[in-house]
Amino acid sequence: MMRTTTKRVLPLLAATAMLGLFGGSSAALAEGHGGHDMTTLEAHLTELNDSGASGTAWVTLDGNEVTVKMENTGLLAGSPHAQHIHVGGKNQCPDPNMEGNGENGAIQVSDAHDDYGMIVSSLTTEGDTSPDSGLAVDRFPVGDDAYERTFEVSDDVAADIADGKGVIVVHGVDHNGSGEYDGDVVSDLDPNLPSEATDPAACGTLDVAQMEQWPEGGAETGDGSTAGIENSGALIAGGGLLTAAAVGGIALRRRQTQK
Repeated sequence: MMRTTTKRVLPLLAATAMLGLFGGSSAALAEGHGGHDMTTLEAHLTELNDSGASGTAWVTLDGNEVTVKMENTGLLAGSPHAQHIHVGGKNQCPDPNMEGNGENGAIQVSDAHDDYGMIVSSLTTEGDTSPDSGLAVDRFPVGDDAYERTFEVSDDVAADIADGKGVIVVHGVDHNGSGEYDGDVVSDLDPNLPSEATDPAACGTLDVAQMEQWPEGGAETGDGSTAGIENSGALIAGGGLLTAAAVGGIALRRRQTQK
């Protein structure tokens, strides 16, 4: 039976007219420091897996420097939520009504990979931001915590994001309403984790920005290393990114294999 959902989109914050030029790409351009073209994009995240989550992300590129600000609501409180910029596939979010391979038809990461592609940046709160940190859950925001961070990416990644090829995905869904990540279905990324910990909760494509001024508030989480960016990988099973060690000590409830 096809899953149903109600898309929720956060209201747009008050916006001012763009002072930059609108070029042929899907991004708004202005001049940044060092003579670089500064590109600003927005993503309006809507729920997947009936998560109730929604949000807005703003991304500004100044050369190879990326600044990301995100505000989310409806995510599972007290639990870490992996979040990434993806590029590739069809450069789109999956149909929220698609039948996935997870619990009761839930969409798992491998079900949506063809839509939003590979991880190019892990939106961690500190440290490495490469795909190698795809599930470094000790370094992702918890619950609805606001996010803001500036880091560097490769030339190719910067070009893809500027061309409107980026998709932002936030993971972590409480399918059974228990208030934590648990359940009998294992993650398609790591059999030591419950599927709830890695199933996508919200998704949005990075499109032309409607505003130049960014909203106030949010924690500045600092610069981070992009070591390993050349090894960009997909958040899919067998990708070599997600091992038990990557959990980093976070007390996620693991599936009980023996009663």
